[in-house]
Amino acid sequence: MDLIPPPADGTPAAPPADDVERLADAYAAAPLLNCLLREVAEPLPPQDGRPVHRLPAGGRLLRVRGTRRPTEPEVYADGAWHRLGHTDLVKLVAEELRRHTGLSNHELPAEMIDSRDAVAALLTARAGATPPDDPYLRSEQCLVTGHPHHPAPKARGGGPVTGWLPYAPEAHARFPLVLLGLREDAVVEEGDTSALDALGEAPPGYRLLPAHPWQLDLVDLDRAFADGRLIRLGTTGFDTWPTAAIRTVYAPGRDLFLKFSLDVRITNDIRRLWRHDLLGLRRTDTAVVHAFAAFSAAAGSAAWLSDRGYRTADFAFEELAVLVRDGLRDHVRPGATPLLAAGLVEGFAGSPLDAAPDPAAWWEAYLRAVVPPALAAFADHGVVLEAHLQNTLVAVDADGLPVQALFRDAEGVKLLPDVPRAAGWERLVYCLVVNHLTEIAGALAERRPGFDPWPAARREFARHPLPEAAQLLGAPELPGKTNLLLRWTGADGADARYLPLPNPLAG
Repeated sequence: MDLIPPPADGTPAAPPADDVERLADAYAAAPLLNCLLREVAEPLPPQDGRPVHRLPAGGRLLRVRGTRRPTEPEVYADGAWHRLGHTDLVKLVAEELRRHTGLSNHELPAEMIDSRDAVAALLTARAGATPPDDPYLRSEQCLVTGHPHHPAPKARGGGPVTGWLPYAPEAHARFPLVLLGLREDAVVEEGDTSALDALGEAPPGYRLLPAHPWQLDLVDLDRAFADGRLIRLGTTGFDTWPTAAIRTVYAPGRDLFLKFSLDVRITNDIRRLWRHDLLGLRRTDTAVVHAFAAFSAAAGSAAWLSDRGYRTADFAFEELAVLVRDGLRDHVRPGATPLLAAGLVEGFAGSPLDAAPDPAAWWEAYLRAVVPPALAAFADHGVVLEAHLQNTLVAVDADGLPVQALFRDAEGVKLLPDVPRAAGWERLVYCLVVNHLTEIAGALAERRPGFDPWPAARREFARHPLPEAAQLLGAPELPGKTNLLLRWTGADGADARYLPLPNPLAG
């Protein structure tokens, strides 16, 4: 199999150091190789059953094992193949990109190493941690590999492990939030933030402002504490669980999601709640709420987890912002269990993907849940969902069969005509098909050798009268985002540049 076996979800003793180092190299190499092979390398005929690629700028040959999650990279030199450890692979990638782009970048190789070292820390921590009983939380906290096409998906800003590990979802972390009192004349808020006031009690003249403890370690608020604009009120009387997004936490007892700023680069972005996104939040979220209400009334039970309001401080607008998001209970169908789509790809204890007795029926149900609401939002309301793996939950019934899709994160949503229709469609195809359906299809086919998921996917897209959907089925190529080149060239984190990939829907 191409997949690297996921770490155990039980509570065994910490694995031997050599095993941790070997596994960390494998976990970190797979997404980096995916980027290199997709964005830069040229495929050649296989040798000894192994994929071989030419690195055009340097002329070197590289071979790997596997396809979806390539491992064991080797470079050809002096008449023989030589195995590359992760450090050597990073050097090879950096040399190739310098030749390929004519640009130098000292930051990204350091992030690649940081990402690999973070994986090692996570593997060690997971071995001694107790996973949550709730399958939904297990699915959110299983992403040891993370984004399968990013050069440094687990980088944590280069800080010491002790600074971020207590808040890492992959280490099965849970923790209380810090409660601050924010002086009333410094409060900025919009939308429904009433859930924040129920987290504790603020003294007269102050409003409650929860804070992520990691973020408080990253920003300097000494002056605000000194002059009384902020006061410390202790912590919540309950733990929250970090989700796959790291800076978004879930409080199961309150059925509440809260999203915070983190002044740390995670994948392509510094993960702040940026002012321009917050100021546009109500318009964007309202548009999506209306789109999903119309879809559910007409066709089904797909749901949108609304980002219903935010609160922050006028003197630290982005740094202290907290966003209030709908919980699950009012949206998930009775008796169904929500699961993170990215978790289905990565694997976790109890995943229905492992137990589906009929992969064709499971996949058809998955497509029926996920595809129609995304297409209808675009066609009928001009809403471009960021329907990638980490923004999609799929609820399954007692037999593990998908029955509902739930989408989230207004920050990533685009609206027509704010973006041109063609650009919006390209973004939707990348998020929904390339990032999402291709990965679920690959994971399912890997578990069921011989199963072809694409005829059913073609039928599902063909059901919809959207002209772009018909064009998609005849297009030879799909847009693949170039995360490695974007990061190497220092592009803005919100940029999306695409290269053509073969379209499996084109049958």
